[in-house]
Amino acid sequence: MLNLRRKTIPVNVGGVNIGQGFPIVVQSMTNTDTADIKKTTDQIIDLAKAGSELVRITVDRPEAAKAVVYIKEELDKKGVNIPLIGDFHYIGHKLLKDYPSCAESLAKYRINPGNVGFKNKKDKQFSEIIEIACKYNKPVRIGANWGSIDQELLTDLMDRNSKKKDKKPAKEVLHDALVKSVYSSALRAESIGLSKSKIILSAKVSLVSDLISVYKKLAKTSNHALHLGLTEAGLGIKGVVSSTAAISILLNLGIGDTIRVSLTPKPGEDRAEEVRVAREILQSLGIRHFKPDVIACPGCGRTTSTTFQELAAEIEDYIYINMPNWSRKYIAVENLKLAVMGCIVNGPGESKHANLGISLPGTGEEPAAPVFVDGEKYKILRGPNIANEFIAILNDYIDKNYKRCEVSK
Repeated sequence: MLNLRRKTIPVNVGGVNIGQGFPIVVQSMTNTDTADIKKTTDQIIDLAKAGSELVRITVDRPEAAKAVVYIKEELDKKGVNIPLIGDFHYIGHKLLKDYPSCAESLAKYRINPGNVGFKNKKDKQFSEIIEIACKYNKPVRIGANWGSIDQELLTDLMDRNSKKKDKKPAKEVLHDALVKSVYSSALRAESIGLSKSKIILSAKVSLVSDLISVYKKLAKTSNHALHLGLTEAGLGIKGVVSSTAAISILLNLGIGDTIRVSLTPKPGEDRAEEVRVAREILQSLGIRHFKPDVIACPGCGRTTSTTFQELAAEIEDYIYINMPNWSRKYIAVENLKLAVMGCIVNGPGESKHANLGISLPGTGEEPAAPVFVDGEKYKILRGPNIANEFIAILNDYIDKNYKRCEVSK
C-alpha cells in the first residue's frame, strides 16, 4: 500500500513522520477541558495506551494555553512521549503570542482558515500564527471544515458560478471552496516563510460521498501531506461505519497520510474507542499491523453452541492483554494470523489458511477440535479445557516462530 500512495512532502511532528514513505499515522483528540490538567493528562495517556500516535487538544482561552506546558510536564514525568497538537480557533494568534511556553510545548498547531480571523483581520491574524510557527519551528495543519468555511470565499465562488453558462451544482462549488481555502492558505503560509515540509492539509465534511470528492480534488491540487477524517461522524455504529467507508475508500486510492476517526462518544464512554477503530481500519486494509488477526465465523444453525464465540472472545482478550509484552519481546508478532471456527464446513479450511487455527465441533459433530499449525493438522483437543490448551499452543508457537528482540534476550 505504501508504494501506491500519492507522493507527498513528509512532515515531522514531534518525532513522528507523516507523509509518503512513512506509515499512515493514527491520531485522536481529547474532549476534556484543557484547563483541567489532571483530566486532560489522564485522557491523553489513555489515548496513547490505545495506540494514538498524536493527540490534539483544544486551546481556546488563556486558561487552556497556560495549562499546556503543565500537561506536557506531567506526561514527561510519566514517561508518555506523545506529540501534542494545539487546536486553535478565533484567537489562536493571540494565545500563541501571549503564552510562548504553550507555543513551544506543542508539537504542531492546527488552524482553520474559515475562522482564523474575519474580514480585514483575517490575513493579519493568519500571518501572525504562521510567523510564530516559523519562530518555534513547528508544523501547522491548515484544516478547513464545511461547518466553518470561509464565507467570503464561498460567496465569491458562488457568484462567479452563477454567471457561467455551464453552472456547477452548489455542492460542487462548496467542494471547490474547501479545496481552494486550504490550498491558497498553504501557499500563503509558504510565502510568509513556512516550509512545505511543515504543512499538512485537511478539508473535512460529514458525508461520505462528499469527503471522497473533496479529497480527490485536494490530492490532485496539492502534494502536501493530507490528514483524513470524516468530521462529526456521529454516534456508535453509524459513526464507525461512515468513517470506515470514507477513510477506507480514500486510503485505497492512495490518498491520506494520517487519520482520525471522529466518533461522538456516549456520556462517560471511553474516548479511546476512536483510536481502536482507526487502527482496525488500517489493519483490515493490510496497511499496518498492530496485533495478531483473529478470524472467526459469524455462526449459523450448525453452531448452536456458544463455545466457539466464547473462545474467539477469550483469544481476542488474551491478545489485547499480552500484546504490549509480546511486542517488546518478539519481532513482527503483530503479523500472526489465528482462526477460531465453529464447524466442519469452513473450519478446517480457514484454519489451514491461518498460522494457527482451531475448528470447534458444530451441532451434531464429534466433540473434537482439530488444531492446525501453518496449514498442517497438529493435534485434536477434547474436553472442558480446550481454551487453556489452545492458548498454551499459541504461546509455544509465538516463542518458537518469532525472533526475540535484542533487549529481551
